[in-house]
Amino acid sequence: MTSPRAHRARVLRQASGRAEECVWSAVRGGRIDGYKFRRQHPVGPYFADFACDPLRLIIEVDGGVHRLDEVAARDLERQQALEALGWTVIRVTNDQVYEAPERLLEAVRMHARRLHG
Repeated sequence: MTSPRAHRARVLRQASGRAEECVWSAVRGGRIDGYKFRRQHPVGPYFADFACDPLRLIIEVDGGVHRLDEVAARDLERQQALEALGWTVIRVTNDQVYEAPERLLEAVRMHARRLHG
């Protein structure tokens, strides 16, 4: 029997949008310098869109709804809580994923270099 959190993570993965699918195809299976990411990974009370445990790095992909003031405020609160748990959060919009995916990959590599020299 699966736990409620595991079930919720599965539902979130199945409902992912096109931008999230693009990010997943770029980061899955250690495609960025061997660092493995998980999709809809539980971190504290939240589910990170993508998380890399060894780097303590979360990638959040924000669609248009995240431009709404109340959603942006919740995102900031959530990000601060994740950072308080020792994670770094990279936020990208759907448009950034489509227009310049290489920037996200470079941001992950830069973060890894800062951690590991």
